[in-house]
Amino acid sequence: MTNREDYTQTALFARHIDAIDQPGLPALKGQLLKWIGNKQKFAVEICHYFPKSFGTYFEPFIGSGGVLATLAPKQAVAGDLFKPLIEIWQQLHDDTAGLVQWYTERYNLIEMHGKKDAYDRVLAHYNAGANGADLLFLSRVCYGGVVRFRKSDGYMSTPCGPHKPMPPENFADRAYIWAARTRGTRFMHADFAETMALAKAGDMVYLDPPYVDSQAILYGAQSFSYLRLLDSIAACKHRGVSVALSIDGTKKSGDHTVALPTLEGLFEREVMVHLGSSMLKRYQLKGQSAEDHHVTDRLLLTY
Repeated sequence: MTNREDYTQTALFARHIDAIDQPGLPALKGQLLKWIGNKQKFAVEICHYFPKSFGTYFEPFIGSGGVLATLAPKQAVAGDLFKPLIEIWQQLHDDTAGLVQWYTERYNLIEMHGKKDAYDRVLAHYNAGANGADLLFLSRVCYGGVVRFRKSDGYMSTPCGPHKPMPPENFADRAYIWAARTRGTRFMHADFAETMALAKAGDMVYLDPPYVDSQAILYGAQSFSYLRLLDSIAACKHRGVSVALSIDGTKKSGDHTVALPTLEGLFEREVMVHLGSSMLKRYQLKGQSAEDHHVTDRLLLTY
């Protein structure tokens, strides 16, 4: 890598990304999904490092979509291998009212059974047959947005959170904002390599994969190959596609730097993005202070 930079988030990072402030689009408000590793608070900073202009925007690990919704590109392709997650995004795009109904039906169980019992019922139904409708509710009501799965059988194992779930009318307002800001996106149930293979010269790919050092308990992370991802990045760069990769940087407030393999000459720049205390560590500490567990991401750029 030829250059390394350290930055913290400021309003100055809005620079030249026209799509963030597209006329006629509602301002982004809150998260659609509560999700571990959500980059929404840092999305403007991340977008600052994207090329000044590009064709189609690709995001092969869509997760909670914080960068996508912040950027609000006119033409985009977003994918994920986790089918229930993509069902949520496809429903948001195709039938936003139906997505709100998904949430409302499960939220109404709280009045009938109480929050914990309602959560446990939806969780049991999800584990009997994974689906987007249940996952939507679980992601918003589970502890800390940590959607995690047991390695032994793939069951979601996150307990109910202590917070008060968002009322359906508030969720509806948020869903229609997110639908408007992602309406130019095609959502795919696909492996990252399949999604990245669609990118052409002049396009932009942003990657936020499971982190190598810390996310083995999270959805799909057990089968993720970082080395295979590097091969796909190299193929994109060869075709003239710009690629930005968010990946492990430092942990334990800078005391530990995560060692990562790379391919010689693949990345031109490395930017360090400060994220504050680890969301996963806050979950694991169950309310104890995470002040000694601040993390910094690498943002690796092929351009």
